[in-house]
Amino acid sequence: MPTPLIPPTPSRLLAEQALSRAAGAPLLSGNAVQLLIDAAAHYEAWLAAIRGAQHRVLLENYIVRDDEVGRAFRDALVERARSGVFIAVVTDWVGCLGQSRRSFWAPLHAAGGEVRVFNPPRLGQPLGWISRDHRKLLVVDGVQGFLSGVCISAKWLGDERRNVPPWRDTGVALQGPAVAELEAAFAQSWGETGAALRPLPAAPVPVPESPVGEVSLRVIATQPSTAGTYRLDQLIASMARKTLWLTDAYFVGVAPYVQALIAAARDGVDVRLLVPGSSDIPAVAGMSRSGYRPLLKAGIRVFEWNGSMLHAKTAVADGQWARVGSSNLNIASWLGNHEIDVAVEDDGFAGQLAAQYEKDLGNATEIVLASRRRRNGQGSSEQVRSSEARPPRVRHAGGSSGRAAAGALRIANSVGAALTNRRVLGDTSSSPLMIGAGVLLALAVVAFLWPAWIGWPFGVIAAWFALNLGIRSWRVRKRRWRELRDAGDDD
Repeated sequence: MPTPLIPPTPSRLLAEQALSRAAGAPLLSGNAVQLLIDAAAHYEAWLAAIRGAQHRVLLENYIVRDDEVGRAFRDALVERARSGVFIAVVTDWVGCLGQSRRSFWAPLHAAGGEVRVFNPPRLGQPLGWISRDHRKLLVVDGVQGFLSGVCISAKWLGDERRNVPPWRDTGVALQGPAVAELEAAFAQSWGETGAALRPLPAAPVPVPESPVGEVSLRVIATQPSTAGTYRLDQLIASMARKTLWLTDAYFVGVAPYVQALIAAARDGVDVRLLVPGSSDIPAVAGMSRSGYRPLLKAGIRVFEWNGSMLHAKTAVADGQWARVGSSNLNIASWLGNHEIDVAVEDDGFAGQLAAQYEKDLGNATEIVLASRRRRNGQGSSEQVRSSEARPPRVRHAGGSSGRAAAGALRIANSVGAALTNRRVLGDTSSSPLMIGAGVLLALAVVAFLWPAWIGWPFGVIAAWFALNLGIRSWRVRKRRWRELRDAGDDD
C-alpha cells in the first residue's frame, strides 16, 4: 500500500490548506477521471463528445492545424453549429501561425459558430506577444471535460509512411464538479479575446446531485504571473516522501525548482525525470541536457525517450498524487502562459499514471555519469552519457516561440546573476553563461567591425518601442479623460 502523500494526522488540514493556497484552487470531490494516452485516444474521445453535443461546445487549443485532423474537428463543430449547438473556439495566434489561416474557420463562422484568436500582435503592447494561450481544453454540455497536452494536428499521430511513430502525450477526461471549473477557465480566456462569454445554454440534462465519481482533484487554470502550478510543483517536491516521477516535454528547470528536486533526492526520495530524446525544439532540448549533471550528481535518475517526440507533462508522487495538463517545467509555462492542469489526489488514478510511467521507461534510455580519464593520464572527470546504445533520433521541425523563450530566459537569468552576483551559480548555469558570453562576444565583434549592423537594428527597435509606448500612453490618457468626463456628467 502506498505511503500517503499527506498522512492522516491533525496536520492534514494544514497541508490541504497549503496545497489549495499554493495552487490557487480548492480541492473538489465527487469526480470521475479517465486517463487518455496518446493522440488517437484523445481524438476519438473528443470527436465523440463533440458529435454528441446537444447545447454547447467550448474548445480551447494552442494549435489547430489545417490538415485531416483539424478538418475533422472543424467539420464536426460545423455540423453541431448547424443543429443549433452553441460553439465557441479559442486558438492561439502564435500556436496557429503557419498552421491554419483565418479562412480555415469560414465554414464554422457561416454555420453560426464563434472563433477567437488569443493575443495577436497589437500596437501599444510591444512584448505582449510573449504571453500565449497554451491550454488544450474541451468542455461539452457542461458535463464532459477534457484537458491535455495534445494539440489538434496530424503531427501527433505520427507518419507511418515515413516510419515516424505517434507522439507520446497524456490527458484526462473529467466528469463531476471539476467540469464547471473548466468552463470558468474557458470563459476567462474568452473574455481576454473580446466581449465576455454570454450566458451559456442550459445543459441537456440536469447535473446530478449525487457524485459521479470518488476522485478528489484541483483544476489549476494558470494565468501569466500567477504561478499557481509552479508553487504547487515546488510544494509537492518538498512533500514527496518516497517517489516523485516527472515527465516533461520542454524541461528547463529554474534554480529553485532544481534545488527542490535535489533536496528531495538527497532525502531518499526516488526522483526520476523523463524527457524527449528527440525534440521538435532542439534549442530547448540542449538547455535541458545542460542541466543534467547536478541532477545526476544528487541521485536523480534522468531518462530520454526513444520515440519520435515525448510531449506529455505529468507528475506522480508517492502513488497518491498526480498532475496532468499543459504546463511544462519551465518559466514560460509557470509564469508567462495561460495553462490548465489537473492535480488529482487519488491512489487509483496515481497508480495508473505510475504504471504508464514505468511502461514509458521501457522505451527510454537512462542518462548516467561516467568516469573519463584525462588525456594527460592524471585523474578523471565525470561525463554525462547514455547508459546504452540508443536508436537514431527523429528530426523535428517547428516549435513554440514561448517554449524557446524559456531557454532564452534561463540564459538571461544566469547572465544577470553572474553580473550582479546576487546568487551562487551552480552547475546548471555553466552552459547558459557560455552561451551568453558567446552571444555578447559576437555582438561586440560586429559592433567593432560593422557598427551600422548594430546601430540600425537598435534604432528600429528603439523606434518600435517608442511608437508602442506612445500609443499606450495616449490610450491611458484617453481613458482617464473619459472617466473624468463621465464623472462630470454624473455631477
